[in-house]
Amino acid sequence: MFSLKEIASVTLTLFAVIDILGSIPIIIQIRQREGKIHSEKATLVAGVLMVVFLFLGQSILSLFGVDFQSFALAGAIIIFLIGMEMILGIELFRHNPLAASGSIVPLAFPLIVGAGTMTTLLSLRAAYQLPNVLAGVLVNLLFVYLVLKSSAWIERKLGKAGEDILRRVFGVILLAIAIKLFKSNF
Repeated sequence: MFSLKEIASVTLTLFAVIDILGSIPIIIQIRQREGKIHSEKATLVAGVLMVVFLFLGQSILSLFGVDFQSFALAGAIIIFLIGMEMILGIELFRHNPLAASGSIVPLAFPLIVGAGTMTTLLSLRAAYQLPNVLAGVLVNLLFVYLVLKSSAWIERKLGKAGEDILRRVFGVILLAIAIKLFKSNF
């Protein structure tokens, strides 16, 4: 049933794909724009999306006639645009200050649970026992929650110059990830 080895493999795989540490500049940007990050809401929505896609992902994509490559390409475009925002210091995605939805879009989706996470979940489900995949998801969600909850502390420790450097460096990394996704699925 439960296997520590499988749980560790699933956890590390999802940790690499979710890359919550690499999302710190975007988290800080959202927090600055909206005043705060709703850590609980973002983690809960990300968890629900992950579990739903774990169980229904293949059916959902099939229902719309979408293959993995198309789904991954759509995610690559979104990641590319977010990377451009980070590097150029511009806002491509309109923000409604009354909506305060940054904890959901783009944080919970597509940063935490994007095309990469969703396709990885389907692959993990095929390779590992379901309880171990769910345990790996839970461990990752706990880590995501801790990072989101400590975003103000992280921002203070980085300072304005550190935040700017980190934002631009990770913007370039996001562009590279988007291009890699594009190349591997085109």
